[in-house]
Amino acid sequence: MTVSSNQRAGVGPGEVRLAGLAKSYGAVPAVRGLDLAVDAGERVVLLGPSGCGKTTVLRLIAGLEPPTAGEVWIGGRRVDDLEPSERDIAMVFQSYALYPQMTVRQNLAFGLRMRQRPRAEIDAQVAWAASVLGLSALLDRRPGQLSGGQKQRVAFGRAVVREPRVFLFDEPLSNLDARLRAEMRGEIAELHARLGTTMIYVTHDQVEAMTLGQRIAVMRDGALEQFEAPLQVYRSPASLFVAGFIGSPAINTVAGETAPGADGAVFRAAGLALALPPLGGYGPTTLGIRPEAVKLLSPEAADADLRTQVRRLEPLGNELLVYVAGPAGGDWVARVDPERRFQVGETAALRLDRARLHLFRGQDGRRICGPS
Repeated sequence: MTVSSNQRAGVGPGEVRLAGLAKSYGAVPAVRGLDLAVDAGERVVLLGPSGCGKTTVLRLIAGLEPPTAGEVWIGGRRVDDLEPSERDIAMVFQSYALYPQMTVRQNLAFGLRMRQRPRAEIDAQVAWAASVLGLSALLDRRPGQLSGGQKQRVAFGRAVVREPRVFLFDEPLSNLDARLRAEMRGEIAELHARLGTTMIYVTHDQVEAMTLGQRIAVMRDGALEQFEAPLQVYRSPASLFVAGFIGSPAINTVAGETAPGADGAVFRAAGLALALPPLGGYGPTTLGIRPEAVKLLSPEAADADLRTQVRRLEPLGNELLVYVAGPAGGDWVARVDPERRFQVGETAALRLDRARLHLFRGQDGRRICGPS
């Protein structure tokens, strides 16, 4: 790979720090006192449902929105009073935003020409970006002659040629079909590995978050719920919201009560009583357990935690999802070997893996205990 001019010139690191960042539209808060530190060269995903504030955070970092309160720091410099063009960032949007009358070469060069860079530098940067993104054979085509994935690579290329300290991605793959999204996720990860530039990526898609993020910032109602590595977020969700948002199929849950027991604590819900180690507090509690931690035993098994009925089967080739009647209504799901045989309507005996149980406080949904 050709070494970029930023690498040759030794441009400073692209760490991003948000301190008490807030944004309100009138009386409606969109971002609530967000503190977030992204390391230089890190690939971070902002994840959450529509309306949680993740795109607003990206726009605040980019300078497209002024903050109501708080600070934005990029590369050790406070930038919240600077114009977007002064922040040394590049943003890739959901729409490709390509100029249809221009060739790929002209689209890639446009931003550099607007900055009045020397012609030789523009040509070198365009050739380098085209090589990195596999666009060299497409430089003389126009956007109307490109596939969706090729158009998205050109959109990436316009950001890459500028060699910013930070790339900001706002749901860039939403317009692509499932196969292309999977391909482009791989290309983005490879691009990051080659460039080493800080990337902040916004999505509502947990698959994108889990596959692209070195760390995931899960947001809810403008606030940060959890900020950790993907596997840690999945294994040790900080709240019931995170547990329910991450994972497919979704985590099984049931609301109940925890109370002191003979040798520790006991959780009770409709049709379910589980002995647990001692807890720091008792009262209304929600139990959560992932589908892979639900074991389906033979119907006559003596050590079952719950006896219920098979409602639905979902074979997926490499695994079988078995949906059963949950302890308080609704469905629970178990992920099992696809070679096992079940019939809708038959009795199902469930055993819950104690090492992978999660308990969440009934008052605020924060985690009480669970796997670390």
